[in-house]
Amino acid sequence: MSKSTIAIHLPDGAVREVPAGTTPLDIANSISPRLAAVCVVARLTPLTTEATATVDGESGEAAMYSAEDKSTARLVDLSAPMTEDAKLELVTERDAEALKVVRHSAAHVMATAVLELFPETKLGHGPATDAGFFYDFYRDKPFTPEDLVLIEAKMAEVIARNEEFVREHELREKALDEFSREGEFMKTHFVTKFTEPGAQVSFYRNGKFVDFCRGPHVPSTGRVKAVKITSLAGAYWLGDEKNPQLQRIHGTAFFSAKEMDEHFKRLEEAAKRDHRLLGKQLDLFSIQELAGPGLVFWHPKGGIVRKVMEDWMREECLRRGYFLVNTPHVMRRELWKVSGHEGFYSGNMYTPMELDDAEYRLKPMNCPGHILIYKNSPKSYRDLPVRYAELGNVYRYERSGTMHGLLRVRGFTQDDAHIFCTPGQIESEVAACIDFAEAVLKTFGFNEFKVELSTWDPNDREHYAGSDENWSLAINSLDSVLKSKGIPYKTIPGEAAFYGPKIDVKLVDVLGRLWQLSTVQFDFNLPARFELEYVGEDGERHQPVMVHRALFGSVERFFGVLIEHYAGAFPLWLAPVQIGLVPISEKHVAYAAKVEAELKAAGLRVETDARNEKMNSKIRDFANQKTPYILVFGDKEEGAGAVSVRTRGKGDQGAMGLAEFVAKATGLVASQSTEL
Repeated sequence: MSKSTIAIHLPDGAVREVPAGTTPLDIANSISPRLAAVCVVARLTPLTTEATATVDGESGEAAMYSAEDKSTARLVDLSAPMTEDAKLELVTERDAEALKVVRHSAAHVMATAVLELFPETKLGHGPATDAGFFYDFYRDKPFTPEDLVLIEAKMAEVIARNEEFVREHELREKALDEFSREGEFMKTHFVTKFTEPGAQVSFYRNGKFVDFCRGPHVPSTGRVKAVKITSLAGAYWLGDEKNPQLQRIHGTAFFSAKEMDEHFKRLEEAAKRDHRLLGKQLDLFSIQELAGPGLVFWHPKGGIVRKVMEDWMREECLRRGYFLVNTPHVMRRELWKVSGHEGFYSGNMYTPMELDDAEYRLKPMNCPGHILIYKNSPKSYRDLPVRYAELGNVYRYERSGTMHGLLRVRGFTQDDAHIFCTPGQIESEVAACIDFAEAVLKTFGFNEFKVELSTWDPNDREHYAGSDENWSLAINSLDSVLKSKGIPYKTIPGEAAFYGPKIDVKLVDVLGRLWQLSTVQFDFNLPARFELEYVGEDGERHQPVMVHRALFGSVERFFGVLIEHYAGAFPLWLAPVQIGLVPISEKHVAYAAKVEAELKAAGLRVETDARNEKMNSKIRDFANQKTPYILVFGDKEEGAGAVSVRTRGKGDQGAMGLAEFVAKATGLVASQSTEL
């Protein structure tokens, strides 16, 4: 039975009794018209978990694109009538989620413009993204750069018209009939997939444009103040190469022109730091067409950085009580059936290969190999925890359009480790992994990170293994560790691995970009599948639990992020060539050999340019390679047993005794300093 009066709880603790049907905008205006003017949407948390809890008649609607949990907060339009007691938060432009709302609305503005200019176009979908938004379109004739200019101009007209975004509803069957008659095959698919028979389907109208959408949106097109089309790309319908090719127009939107200008300045800086360009310029790595996409060739200079990274990781693993192991690149298909990868992960694995005795698969993971090592000998509770670490090469199938330099590849080296422990040890081991992850990030120069806890979707049994009890235990263990360490985190439902929940540590680089690298995962599933055991204090056999952890994530991806973070100007301890030697003339080459020998004896990486070239040309070449130190010497320096020091980013630092320079450089390397 509907209520005539509802209680709206505000963030300051105030409670307002208002008539049912009151909107968030009504509440905002009652507080302050100035507040109402800067509100974008509202965040609503119903105070009832009954199925009748509704906003704008959503009951029984299958929540448009996905099932909504009526007990949790969600964003709604400012014009949405409220019909139940609820907590209300008015979302302004300062809220991070508000930007995605305006970008979603900008996608509708763009679709409006496209249909007004090219009415034969069929519509796909237009979500907001972290960088902006896109909309997929289908039409026989490709869009041209000139078309994009016209579309952006038409978008300005739509914004100037300040058309109200209005939510409407229609019976599912009527919507399907209309879309089918109009040839809107993509909209027909979305309605069929995301709504139930007999449901009311949600649409948004602005002017004459109508789109199947769950929202929410800004109040009107006029609130999309700063918008720009950024690119045009191709995309297959449903990501399948056999389906029609769509045209995906990308754009971005902000609340002000100033914010948008700052965004494009960041993009310019990011372009300068692109690891693919720097990798070629600095001769670090390549991806060879003849060998195949997504397969990385490490060049000598990149190989040096890799060695430093891997040496540090191996030494740190040994210091923290890990055993170093190594496992084969291919293993029998039967192994992957036992592990569950054959069923849950086969789409990411390469097809089987037939050998004499069986079918084999390239390994996408190291964990089954580590499990076989654990299982090879009996274990007692006194042996646990057992920690195995491997810098292992793995291979995963990625579609050709998804690969991106070192950041997404088909073959990579995972700094993988698996910890076998008792249930009572799990939290301390997870905590130690988090500490290790922090040490990795700080050592390599990342001082800020964000944490996410990925959990399962209990309604999606097809993609997860294990019982409710095991999942609850695993999630609670990870949650407990994060809380005990005082680490703020965000819960991401439905993003767990098939065998257990995980903690993702995302580093923040110098441009403020998030990178997913380190992960710590709880696994109760694989020990059961492989029937792992240890003998407990009671003399009985028990099943251990596992922790999976990768801290670089992959050596390739971490290296790509390092290149972009430092713009190729690595700290001294990581630089492939730490010191460039520039003898002023041929008669100083002998002194160069002496300097080089002394530096190398101190463990420093040195390169001498003994070419018959001008001094400034040699200095410029070393500078272009972002060499941390360039040492120049002639008669004066040789006579004094000194060098003239040029420091990257600081220029000429004057003369310094060779012994003094060696002490300084080796000290910086030993401290792993990011400063010169």
